[in-house]
Amino acid sequence: MRVDLHNHTSLCNHATGTMEEYVLRAIEEKIDVFGFSCHNPMAFDEQYRMDFKDLPFYFDEIARLKEKYKGQIEILTALEIDFLPSFAEERLFDFPLDYRIGAVHFLGDWGFDNPEFIREYARRDINDCWSEYYKATEMLAKSGKFDILAHMDLLKVFNYRPTKDLRPQIESALKAVKEANMCIEINAAGFRKQVQEQYPSEEILQIAYSLEIPICFGSDAHAVEQIGFKHSELVSLAKQVGYTKCALYRNRERELVEF
Repeated sequence: MRVDLHNHTSLCNHATGTMEEYVLRAIEEKIDVFGFSCHNPMAFDEQYRMDFKDLPFYFDEIARLKEKYKGQIEILTALEIDFLPSFAEERLFDFPLDYRIGAVHFLGDWGFDNPEFIREYARRDINDCWSEYYKATEMLAKSGKFDILAHMDLLKVFNYRPTKDLRPQIESALKAVKEANMCIEINAAGFRKQVQEQYPSEEILQIAYSLEIPICFGSDAHAVEQIGFKHSELVSLAKQVGYTKCALYRNRERELVEF
């Protein structure tokens, strides 16, 4: 089965194409289960996310497409929710989603994956950044509010790598993921970025596998042509690590299916 759970819409203001175009492309790519997971509304970084007033259209359009293409593809409803405790919107957790993707895109108020703010790397100690990032990731898992951990090593997006061994922090974060009964995604977006590889690294996947943490797959598409991007490479990597099944969610109930 081919499952793709991480995909955006133009409502986030930095993606293109209609939701129906995404679904048609997913059908063309022979995806069996396709999830919309657009960036959550929040009173922070608002130019890169939908507004709360957009949510009714988002949910209604998913419902319409789900019905229209029933029998051709299964469509799931989700949000990618930023873990920013200072700007937490508790009402997001009241919506009837199939799954919640938790993501760390910010260290404090610094959007570290945004090219507009890349100069900030020169002002910071990269090892401190990575330690802070994994601490935030662990806190996300311990919040108990999420089903999927997004792009676990996103901080490598511009190829700024740690210069010391962070395996203890990685293992601590992954143990929190395990305790929270979450899965981690293998995300294709890194191949479209300067880092030129998937999130997370093979090393992280190997640790996750040893802890029996499930995986899922995500194109992290922000354009129609990105649907299904590098899927065969992601599957090959997962199998190389030892995985044979991936997760999907319906009404926040996880199912593992062979891929």
